[in-house]
Amino acid sequence: MSTTTEKVKATLGKRYAKEKRFRFYGFASIALSLLFLVLLLTDITVKGLPAFSSTYIKLDMQLDAPTLGVNSASTPEQLRRANYNTVVLNSLNTLFPGVTQRKEKKALKGLVSGDAQYELQRMVMDNPQLIGTMQSIWVLADDDIDVYYKGNIDRTAPEADRRIKDFQLVWLDKLEAEGRIDSQFNTTFFTRGDSREPEQAGILSALVGSFYTLLVTLSLSFPIGVAAALYLEEFAPKNNFWVDLIEVNINNLAAVPSIVFGLLGLAVFIQLFGLPRSAPLIGGLVLTLMTLPTIIIAARAALRAVPPSIREGALGIGASKTQTVFQNVLPLAMPGILTGTIIGMAQALGETAPLLMIGMIAFIMDVPDSVTSPSTVLPVQIYLWADSPERAFTERTSAAIMVLLTFLVSMNLIAVILRKRFERRW
Repeated sequence: MSTTTEKVKATLGKRYAKEKRFRFYGFASIALSLLFLVLLLTDITVKGLPAFSSTYIKLDMQLDAPTLGVNSASTPEQLRRANYNTVVLNSLNTLFPGVTQRKEKKALKGLVSGDAQYELQRMVMDNPQLIGTMQSIWVLADDDIDVYYKGNIDRTAPEADRRIKDFQLVWLDKLEAEGRIDSQFNTTFFTRGDSREPEQAGILSALVGSFYTLLVTLSLSFPIGVAAALYLEEFAPKNNFWVDLIEVNINNLAAVPSIVFGLLGLAVFIQLFGLPRSAPLIGGLVLTLMTLPTIIIAARAALRAVPPSIREGALGIGASKTQTVFQNVLPLAMPGILTGTIIGMAQALGETAPLLMIGMIAFIMDVPDSVTSPSTVLPVQIYLWADSPERAFTERTSAAIMVLLTFLVSMNLIAVILRKRFERRW
């Protein structure tokens, strides 16, 4: 007995040392994972925050009727087609009357965004009485100017190594000295759709497209998923070959790569049924196929968690099988079902690969107004911007990722709150 005790005591030190090392490795792994996560989020935030501000230039525009070619009594169509571009150019030429060469005139026009004339158009169409007056208007600067004022262009670098020329720097210094340069909140980022020009690009069309796509996905996947889970868990015969085959396939589909669902949607919904490409309707159908296994598995787990005594009690007082399931079991399982559904929707919101396969990679400027309108979604918008060569799209890509992460974290947080709020301990 003493010999055995001595052998155990001799190995205790090694066992305790192994346990300490195991704990250290576990804590080190968690700390390293958190460090990488913090570095990733910090990098995205640092790159994305500048996108929430834009550089503006104040121009004094003379809205005289002869230049515009319209007057305050003109029709809306005439006002829309007025010569606003000349007014913008005249205001720049007034600020820099010494600019006469063609190359310099083109560079002078490039100080402001092409959106300047459309901003002026919107103002005049909203209030035609502005015609004949002088207006000081803050207009968006070109993306290169915006990048320069955000510190991403070194003015001391050789002229050949930067996109802003020396004479443009002189003009900018003059504008800044006169108080005509300012940084303002970038409302364009949230109020407009995609654009080839970075300073005019926004995420509104992608946000609305994501909303319609998720609306279709939720409308289809939730009732179908819950109905399938109810049948398999409550009504389907046990030890049945076909039921077992369905269950195996559902579990397998949950692990299928998302791009496979995109190929299925391309073959069935587009090529076979002829549904429109790049529409929230087909995007929602594809994401429904992808999300259904997740919702079914989560719903079955929630139904299985309801104690058998609930069913037995309801049946014991004369309730039918259907009444028992829909009036007793389903309400008690609903919090777990909702949690699984929200997690499935969060997964669908972040998917890109299946939507690329069905054509939702199209360049969409207009905000969609229905589930059949051409549209894109936020992850695809991020993909498109990340592939753009303009430097200003880098910060907008990171800003869009921040918006997407905010929605994903919010949806998962709602799922956690629902689970904690309605959790039952049987």
